[in-house]
Amino acid sequence: MDFVISVLVTLALCFAGVPLGLALCRVFCVYVIVRERQCVVFELFGRVRAVISEPGLSSPWAHMGPLAMLVPLFGKRRFVDLRLGQTYVRSQPVNSEEGAPMGIGVWYEMQVSDPLSYLYKNTDPHGSLQANVANATVRCLSNMKLERMFEDRHPMSRAVREEVTHQSQDWGYRVGSVYIRKVHFRDPGMVRQIEQKVVNRLRQVTAAIQQDGNNRVNVIQSTAEREAAI
Repeated sequence: MDFVISVLVTLALCFAGVPLGLALCRVFCVYVIVRERQCVVFELFGRVRAVISEPGLSSPWAHMGPLAMLVPLFGKRRFVDLRLGQTYVRSQPVNSEEGAPMGIGVWYEMQVSDPLSYLYKNTDPHGSLQANVANATVRCLSNMKLERMFEDRHPMSRAVREEVTHQSQDWGYRVGSVYIRKVHFRDPGMVRQIEQKVVNRLRQVTAAIQQDGNNRVNVIQSTAEREAAI
């Protein structure tokens, strides 16, 4: 009976005491688990005390000493995602050199390169970066020739990326690839007019082809009848 009681107590301690002890260790920053492409920033008394970006099991006590146990009471522990992100900004209003109202869709990649700037230099860095990309698209691509808008996607993408890169670095972001994915007309009336012009042109071409074919057939028939009469 004593053996059974000892086994039950041991099992209870293993299933209840060990998780509780590990939870307390995590709360008081005895250890922290840093995942891949992740960074942990420890803030205490309004100052950054430690930044841990190495994946795996780490101890904040090795960076902060006994002050680490005060973080849950007087500080903060922030997790920053360092993975590569992608965003698509749809239909930015741009006017061509000919005055046509165009819409441009921009796809871009971004990644947090400086966790401290990302956390403390801007309250909404993601939203600010998206707004900056939209504004750069309008500034760089306005008053371009309509033909260039539809054909020169690579120079347009490079111009937007160069415009955005400097400001994004101040906010802790690194902008990756930028690509102009879609260029379209924003005015439905203009789209219908272009469609109607294309349809009319196709009808004219079809009618011209039919008329030319009829003329050739008539020439062949008249030539054949003349030769038969001779």
